[in-house]
Amino acid sequence: PSQKRQRFQDALGLTAYDAAQLTMDRATADYFEQVASALPQDQAKLGANWILGELAAALNRDERELSDSPVTPEKLAELIQRIIDGTISNKIARDVFAAMWEGEHGGNPDAIIDARGLKQISDTGAIGTMIDEVLAANPAIVEEYRAGRQKAFNSLVGQVMKAAKGKANPQQVNQLLKEKLG
Repeated sequence: PSQKRQRFQDALGLTAYDAAQLTMDRATADYFEQVASALPQDQAKLGANWILGELAAALNRDERELSDSPVTPEKLAELIQRIIDGTISNKIARDVFAAMWEGEHGGNPDAIIDARGLKQISDTGAIGTMIDEVLAANPAIVEEYRAGRQKAFNSLVGQVMKAAKGKANPQQVNQLLKEKLG
């Protein structure tokens, strides 16, 4: 375990804490290695976060062993890949994970994303149109922002995300909103 722990830190950039958590038992270490091997090397930390976060919480909640997990390492890696490639946000990924856990669509993340229409909106034209509508509908908040209130900006971001039903790419919303507000 100590060699594996060191390798997780050196080769995959994990913290000592994460590496220790993942190597506490062989099953967890093996699960992580399967997830990490299916991800770009610089994204192994994201895999560790999901295993130590969402997966551990679900196992705990349902009093299950890792060997009993309805979410295989391959399927978890597919889900994480959808976050990396921008198909879904981290927030939406949690909902997809819950559906995978329940066995929806055979635990296939892509099938769940498609069936529920959860693909993130990354089309700058569509996001720009939503931003224009939000700005037109909220002139008072726009004035507050221009007067230097950062909270007003956050409020506008929230309005755009609400208009997009949470599916707009958050980085693009922030960037386009800043551009439009000058």
